[in-house]
Amino acid sequence: MALDPQAKFLLEQMEAAGAPPMSQLSPEEARLTTDFSALAGEPEEVGKIENRKIAGPGGEIPVRIYTPKGEGPFPALVYYHGGGWVIGDLETVEIPCRLLTNLANCVVVSVDYRLAPEHKFPAAADDSYAAVKWLAENATSIGVDPSRIAVGGDSAGGNLAAVTALMARDKDEISLAYQMLIYPVTNHSYATESYTENADGYLLTKDSMEWFWNHYLRNEEDGKNPYASPLQAKDLSGLPPALVLTGEFDPLRDEGEAYAERLKEAGVPVEAKRYDGMIHGFFWMPGVLEQGRKSIEQAANALKRVFQGSVASK
Repeated sequence: MALDPQAKFLLEQMEAAGAPPMSQLSPEEARLTTDFSALAGEPEEVGKIENRKIAGPGGEIPVRIYTPKGEGPFPALVYYHGGGWVIGDLETVEIPCRLLTNLANCVVVSVDYRLAPEHKFPAAADDSYAAVKWLAENATSIGVDPSRIAVGGDSAGGNLAAVTALMARDKDEISLAYQMLIYPVTNHSYATESYTENADGYLLTKDSMEWFWNHYLRNEEDGKNPYASPLQAKDLSGLPPALVLTGEFDPLRDEGEAYAERLKEAGVPVEAKRYDGMIHGFFWMPGVLEQGRKSIEQAANALKRVFQGSVASK
């Protein structure tokens, strides 16, 4: 397929702006200069938004809790923002989280996990698990049904959602209903066709991913740990049903699709879709990319189905 015309226009605008590549910036510079929130559109009203701090393994973890209008208890989605474990925060996914709250009629708990390189692996993964465990233990106090909790995220956040699902299975402390993986990072490797085809020119570059991984991991050995590279887990059975969305012009396309296949082979119900013509980050950009809005709607519909007790497997 050809590059989506809206995505092409966006890339041309970015190129004209002349920002230096992420891989040439320090983490602090990247955090100050990377802001895609203007591409998300106008924020929708939700029933209630609350900022809280919850106990985590390395200190307090800020979370933002979005509650829909109406009477609970509601199902819940714990959401992890993208940004390569190095950049991104609660503001980054403010509008997608509001949309998911309204469209799926669920509470969304957005997690401000610790970032690298100040906090390297496994800090982000540990915080991600701690947040979902906190929700499971305190669900009723915020109007959530503890039997209907999903995890989700985009890019590095998709990685953290997949890893949290693995941790939940391995620790056997909490039961998750679903995992929503939006163009997830699943493997510390650059050996896929999509890395070759989309190494440069489509927003997320191979150089940027190397920069992210180098900041996140303590050493090469960490990259083989399933809690960093879930695709390298020996056994994916017993995991919650999954939605896996990928973009055609994204270096992460193939590892996301490989993870979906591995889940299917392990007997996990999976709904997988590749968004043709799309670049990395489209889930953040419903204001300028029609496909971005459609991907949020697909994710919300998948959540609604699972929360209502039926799972589609395609």
